[in-house]
Amino acid sequence: MNQEILQIGGINIHAHEVPSLLQRYQVIPQIQRGIIIDQAISNILLTESEAAAAIDECKNRCQITSDDELKTWLQNQGMTLEKMTDLAIRAWKIEKFKIATWEKKVESYFLKRKASLDQVIYSLIRHQDQGIAAEIYFRIQAEEQSFAELAREYSQGAEVRTSGIIGPVPLNQLHPIISNILSVSQPGQLWPPRPMGECFIILRLEKLLPAQLDEMMRRRLIDELFEQWLNEQVKQLSRESLITLQAA
Repeated sequence: MNQEILQIGGINIHAHEVPSLLQRYQVIPQIQRGIIIDQAISNILLTESEAAAAIDECKNRCQITSDDELKTWLQNQGMTLEKMTDLAIRAWKIEKFKIATWEKKVESYFLKRKASLDQVIYSLIRHQDQGIAAEIYFRIQAEEQSFAELAREYSQGAEVRTSGIIGPVPLNQLHPIISNILSVSQPGQLWPPRPMGECFIILRLEKLLPAQLDEMMRRRLIDELFEQWLNEQVKQLSRESLITLQAA
């Protein structure tokens, strides 16, 4: 006998259908993430003041400023106060776990990642005609017209709206050709046309903005390390689950 366990939108879902539904809607990876995180933070403890701060932070994030607003929010979310408290405390435990695990590794990771974290401001002109691109380059080089003027007049990309100026943007988010050129450029250095896709591009580095290991960057890198670890744990758990399933 198929036992009905859930009804959604008038559709009855039976126990034997759940595994295939979890796979179809790609829910299993999220469940795996949750299980791995819960195991990792099982020994993390919060003081009373930390627990209170976690709840206050959750209220602030949800813009809850009164008991009436809290009651309404809980009703809208279909959640009890106890469940909200558990989620708030869990979030703080995760942050404590991240810091305890990766805080001491941030500096070396930052040095490893710094080249891709640096940001640049640069000027770009692109044109499909190689001859026109070369003419534009020589005009800039001879200071007959400014880069901005020629970008507005000739560039065939979105940069036409910003007089050719792009950035600040991290080097690792740029097209590899542009990133490689700018990574070896000096501010003010003008590069002659070179092919990129269907266009020829003219580049000039305007400003290099070296990444700094400030508090915001520190938090970002800790989050990166956490996600790398978590993704690897999910992959490992998935492999083990597959082996178990095949053995069964």
